[in-house]
Amino acid sequence: MSNEIVAKRYAAALFQLAKEQNKLDLIESELLVVKEVFAANKEVLDVLNHPKVAKDKKKEMIKKSFASLSQQVVNTLLLLVDRNRIDIVEEMVTYFVQSANELHGTADATVYTVRPLNEEELSSISASFAKKVGKKSLRLKNIVDKTLIGGVKLRIGNRIYDGSVSGKLERIERQLVANRL
Repeated sequence: MSNEIVAKRYAAALFQLAKEQNKLDLIESELLVVKEVFAANKEVLDVLNHPKVAKDKKKEMIKKSFASLSQQVVNTLLLLVDRNRIDIVEEMVTYFVQSANELHGTADATVYTVRPLNEEELSSISASFAKKVGKKSLRLKNIVDKTLIGGVKLRIGNRIYDGSVSGKLERIERQLVANRL
């Protein structure tokens, strides 16, 4: 069975459990922390996947590393270690977050700007673009990109809305080249 299918199944099971126990937001935030830890420390994943490291040692490592997290998240990680599926953690978290977003009517988006945006600007962008994609709100991550010159570039899923100065200049250049031919 492919990792994608397995990750979706674990995410769906944990999502259902979180929903039943009214801990959806808590578990989602904890899973994002777990994903960040695994993404930042590939060595941890290598140790947890290594066949010569005993499962008891791996479980102990999980319990110590994530002791402050809820029992549901820790138990899921322990189950993944037991079943030799710890390598799907990042995919599982992604699917869990997607399910939570669908339930709440939100979407994750990245906004690229020349300078950091304040909360008011972020909420304004969220409100205006959420309507365009049929969501209640957007959860924005602001990334500073000096190459934009000015304006805003927004990525929601696989859609890109480019209102940056550099994007406009590129479009003008393409038009000029196309008209010359």
